[in-house]
Parts: sequence; C-alpha cells; structure tokens
Amino acid sequence: MTVSLPIAPEANALLNRSPLALLMAMLLDQQVPLERAFSAPADLARRLGHDPEAGELADYDPDALVAVFSERPALHRFPKAMAARVQSLCRVLVETYDGDAERVWSGAETGRELLKRVGALPGFGEQKAKIFVALLGKRLGVRPEGWREAAGHYGEESSHRSVADIVDEASLGEVRSYKQQMKAAAKAKSKA
Repeated sequence: MTVSLPIAPEANALLNRSPLALLMAMLLDQQVPLERAFSAPADLARRLGHDPEAGELADYDPDALVAVFSERPALHRFPKAMAARVQSLCRVLVETYDGDAERVWSGAETGRELLKRVGALPGFGEQKAKIFVALLGKRLGVRPEGWREAAGHYGEESSHRSVADIVDEASLGEVRSYKQQMKAAAKAKSKA
C-alpha cells in the first residue's frame, strides 16, 4: 500500500519512504491547497540536498529554517509559523521517539492509542489526528484494532472526506466537493 496523491512523483516517493515527510505534510495541510502541503517535504528535501531527519530539523537554527521555508516559492503560505511548527514536531519526535517518526504508529496496539499518540504531536488537533489515523489505515495498512473507530467518520470505507481517501484526480475532486459542502453548511448554520 502507498500514498499516491495527484502531486509530483518525487513528492509521492518521499511521502512513501519517509514517515517524517508524511507527518510534516499532514502538519502543513492547513490554509494551503492539499497538493502544496504534501509536496512541501519534497521541496524541503531539494533545498537541503537530502531527505530531512527529525534530529537535524530539531537542531536547525530557527532563523535559518525560516529562510529555507521562505525561499520562493515558499513552502507554505505562512513560512515562519510553519517552520516553527515543523521544528516543534521534530523536537517531540526526538524527545519521545528517538527521532524515528514511524515509531509514532508502529508501536500503537490499538486505534485509541494511535489516535492519542498522533493527537499529542504539535499541530495535530483532534480532526487532524483522526484524518492521519485514517490515512495510515487506508493508505499504508497501519491498522491496529479499533483504528476505524478512532478515525471517526474519516475511517469509513468508501468515504471521500479527507486526504486519506485521495488516490487520483477524481477522488481529489470528490474530497474537495465534500469540504465545500461542509463549509457551506457551517456558514448557513452560523447565519441561522
């Protein structure tokens, strides 16, 4: 099983070989198009000249990391804030998982434990943690007992709610349509 998003092949390749890249992409998936967020780790790797490691980014000079994130085109709409979030994520990975991002999910025995581990990471609120659990289960075969329940409605079979459900341009369109419907419903509810 693999992550196969409608982005550059080298970006997909990095997401599939680097658990850190996958976590960073999910972290960056806010207030930018999904394609930008999930391509950013490959762009970061290109700028660094190698696949980034958690220890390296945790110890990186914060101003220098902001400069790398800010190079045009910027890795995110908010390069300074997201460079700091990536660095915070990497510091937790070093302190808690010896810098091995995959250990966030490889040792989880239940879906609830997996959700708790992901939700404890900087920048991963409840919804983002559930989406990531669904992504791990649906795309990468990380399926501890109860993972679908832990992922909530993002874990449902044949749904089109999040990045966990995207495999091509058509499914990307379905996810975008779902998100637009949710935004419209929330807007209508706030006016009522």
